[in-house]
Amino acid sequence: MSNNLEQLDAFRDDVRQFFSSSYPKSVLDKIASGQRLEKSDQILSQQALNAKGWLGVGWPKEDGGTGWSPAQRYIFDQELDLAGAAPIIPMSVIYIGPILCAFGTEQQKKHWLSGILESRDFWAQGYSEPESGSDLASLRLSAVRDGDDYVINGTKIWTSGAHWANWIFCLTRTSREARKQDGISMICVPMDVPGVTVHPIPLIDGSAELNRVEFDNVRVPAHYRIGDEGRGWYYANVLLKNERLSYAHIGAKRRDIARLKTRLSTWPQNAEKAALTQRLATIEARLDVVEAAILRVLGSDMEMATAAFLKIACTECAQAITALAVDIAGPDRAAMLDRTQSGWADAAPLVPPASAIAPQSYFFERAQTIYGGSTEVQKNIMWRAISG
Repeated sequence: MSNNLEQLDAFRDDVRQFFSSSYPKSVLDKIASGQRLEKSDQILSQQALNAKGWLGVGWPKEDGGTGWSPAQRYIFDQELDLAGAAPIIPMSVIYIGPILCAFGTEQQKKHWLSGILESRDFWAQGYSEPESGSDLASLRLSAVRDGDDYVINGTKIWTSGAHWANWIFCLTRTSREARKQDGISMICVPMDVPGVTVHPIPLIDGSAELNRVEFDNVRVPAHYRIGDEGRGWYYANVLLKNERLSYAHIGAKRRDIARLKTRLSTWPQNAEKAALTQRLATIEARLDVVEAAILRVLGSDMEMATAAFLKIACTECAQAITALAVDIAGPDRAAMLDRTQSGWADAAPLVPPASAIAPQSYFFERAQTIYGGSTEVQKNIMWRAISG
């Protein structure tokens, strides 16, 4: 055990050294100053990680991944957050990558995995639909077999990063069965084929990270389907376990808590500061509990109910942190600045960047208890597990 701990300590030191000396400083500076990252920044970040052999987290070594133990993966995730680096865009690396490794054909792996690692390909996740969000199994995007192709029609919505993506993996309805979870297939679609249209959804702060994607008689080869026809619901649930645990970001939460402590330390002693300090201590204690729960399941074949619990705990903790950040920002929180514009920080030079960012983070984190399966859906999963 002591040797293993020594190895993990050495690994942590290696990760810290990488982010302090080999990771793109331009990306770190942009994040620290509150600027939004462009696609080119994300490519820089991913290329630096891939050059080190550290981009394919959660992938087997033989497929170009890191081959890390769960403990190494956890340490890496923590140190990336604590360094203030760009989070790995999950759709390509964390969501579809492991699915391709586990269920893809050799041809599919050869076609897609290298494109992800080399940042030639960016992926979007086509799950939610209008009137079919939390009830994902009621999806209606149809994929009709026509010879060697599928013809796809319908709409996906709230599709993160679709404006950057050149591929999208979709849950599609390939047949109608008595049980609505059956007859669903996972099909990959290139975004530049005729009939695919991306409509950005502007948000309150001027960004457009979410999108509506329309498919109008889109024709794709049948070999773009992952796994067996009608087994998409199973593959989706394997993916969702990865997705729901990916919200943990314990390192980022500890970094944010440390920053809030620093800001609170400048306040004069009064009743409001005492109340805010107590709220901060409560959040930190809750985070300790969440981290202990995550460490207990590292490396295990996690049940969906466990993933559901962790998803609720992690996303509610993130919301509590951003709500407290808004309150600590005080009057400066009124600076709702559009960070998509150049020189946005010059519009309110006396407002600390953290205070200007606080309301935007607050609004964005409201969605955490909806996307990836709403809290209500997660509670249903937990109740079914408890009740048998």
